Amino acid sequence: MIRALYDWTLRLADHPRALWALGAVSFVESSFFPIPPDVLMIPMIIARPSRAWLIATVALVTSVLGGLLGYYIGAALFESVGRPILDFYGKAEAGAAFAERFNAWGAWAVLFAGVTPFPFKVITIMSGWTGLSLPVFVLSAIIARGLRFFVVAGLLWKFGPPIRDFIERRLGLMFTLFMVGLIGGFALVKYL
Repeated sequence: MIRALYDWTLRLADHPRALWALGAVSFVESSFFPIPPDVLMIPMIIARPSRAWLIATVALVTSVLGGLLGYYIGAALFESVGRPILDFYGKAEAGAAFAERFNAWGAWAVLFAGVTPFPFKVITIMSGWTGLSLPVFVLSAIIARGLRFFVVAGLLWKFGPPIRDFIERRLGLMFTLFMVGLIGGFALVKYL
């Protein structure tokens, strides 16, 4: 099953509309969707390394735009939309004390969440909810997401064939590590 999913993803990565799919996933992941864009980005770059920088740029731009949607959810729709999303991630009870701490360290929170498996959507919603400065939020999101996507793109562009061989020989291990990272990010949300 994992092999079939991997092969399907590689075929999608070479599809003419793959960039649109990546943009859509990257956009919604930054505001409410739980699956990160790396799921599409990595096989897309492995399939077409010459497009690594374009792929990273699409992921960056759409992720920051999706982050703005998350910010809007927190700022304008917190009670009706934001609170249920944060309830899902176990963060709605943080309250006013968290808002004060968050704004003191908001840029660092955005940077941390933007480059780690920590769910970025939690930080985008919290940024809007706590009233983090919009320019600080946008600049932090650009730096964090740019770092994340361009480092991955650079590594895959430079070492693509050996990484592809490694992934294909150890697909089960790579899937397990990816899931551990993803689940670890969600678990981290509950403890912060």
